[in-house]
Amino acid sequence: MMNAQSMPLWTGEEACAAMQARSIGPLPARIEGISIDTRSLKPGDLFFAITGDARDGHDFVVQALEKGAAAAVIARDRAEALATACESLPGALFVVPDTLTAMEDLGRAARARSDARIIAITGSVGKTGSKEAMRLLLSRSGRTHASAASYNNHWGVPLTLARMPRDTQYGVFEIGMNHAGEIAPLARMVRPDVAIVTTVEAVHIEHFHSVSGIADAKGEIFLGLEPGGVAVINRDNPHFERLRAHALASDAGRVVCFGESEGADVRALRIIAKQDMTIVDARVFETPLTYRVGMVGRHVAINSLGLVAAIHALGLDLALAALALGDLTPPTGRGARDLLAFNGGELLLVDESYNANPASMRAALETLGQTEIGFRGRRIAVLGDMLELGDSGPAAHGELAHSVIGNGVDLVFAAGPLMKNLMAALPPERRGGYANLATGLEGVVVAALRAGDVVMVKGSRGIRMERIVEAVKKRAGTGSALAQEG
Repeated sequence: MMNAQSMPLWTGEEACAAMQARSIGPLPARIEGISIDTRSLKPGDLFFAITGDARDGHDFVVQALEKGAAAAVIARDRAEALATACESLPGALFVVPDTLTAMEDLGRAARARSDARIIAITGSVGKTGSKEAMRLLLSRSGRTHASAASYNNHWGVPLTLARMPRDTQYGVFEIGMNHAGEIAPLARMVRPDVAIVTTVEAVHIEHFHSVSGIADAKGEIFLGLEPGGVAVINRDNPHFERLRAHALASDAGRVVCFGESEGADVRALRIIAKQDMTIVDARVFETPLTYRVGMVGRHVAINSLGLVAAIHALGLDLALAALALGDLTPPTGRGARDLLAFNGGELLLVDESYNANPASMRAALETLGQTEIGFRGRRIAVLGDMLELGDSGPAAHGELAHSVIGNGVDLVFAAGPLMKNLMAALPPERRGGYANLATGLEGVVVAALRAGDVVMVKGSRGIRMERIVEAVKKRAGTGSALAQEG
């Protein structure tokens, strides 16, 4: 009999049964992976023909089988045409009423067969970073499976579940939302033993009447908790009691809170920001714990407390987790630091370009203010619009001026229509330059930089602020004295 490690991810028979699919062609003996994109598909994968906003996966079924897919999952109304088109190709066709529903069914089957301890993470800020950190911490204790990238939505969560190997010991799932009601079905699919809410802020506020509504939406994650599971909540957040009420109304066995507040179960007594790390002096219930996090920023330290709380809830080794936090590096676009050779000296580039909202902007500006500059250097922020803020957008951008000034940021460059509100609120000496698009800012920023500067780049994904990061690196060349990219 094959052991768990030699078993495939799925057999064709198992997959067909889980999805209640009809097979055209012989069932494959082995399915080694799950794919929804032929560009990254590997031989032996099961390809799901998902219909998206821009493309229909059914148009790529022939290509998937040509690339060696073990089988393709297709909708019933496309079966006749695809059976003819794929007649001479290896690989089976699994026919289902709806391909996304079939992927959800396969995800549920993966969860049902697994003995893994499962952690689910949501929050307005810090989901992906916390997920990656939790992946690192748990991997020190056993075989760990986690979401790829930010696969946290209605297709990303079931895809991640369906990919979970049968011998997984720990699973980490990031769950996101844009609207109320989106987290609950995903949480019930994941069925976590521990559910974490990092924080609640005015993110996606255009879809809600208030931030309290966002708290209620985040609180849906507790609806999926396994009976007796643990809810982990940020005690410092103004919506703590609202989230706690959601947890107490669920099947949670207990609520654990973290933060700097007096009543936190996992509490930071002292946070010390260094140039390339953050030191946390904490108390975990009654046990003292001091550790370093291999990233910079108070917000990083606070999120690390939530991870420690989850490790404690799982009954794992806190000392081992604390050591792992020291090896943490930021995901690309979320705080990666490069010390670049520049104009005969060095320049520190902080890449926060992946996304932005008011809370993460304030945190990034605070971290920039704590970062040491070189001789004659300046603290420079290159900022792009924060999107999905609705009517509050103009005011939210203008209010960033307080964080800029309060954290001693010397110069601001800005891109996007909403950022005009920040530039108008800043004193003239702090205005470096403005453009409607990030591409219009590249040359201005690069020309203004000098050795000794620290430059932080941040904006919402749609503004493409990574162009500025690429432009600065290109100007600096390949010389790099420090590389901390995740």
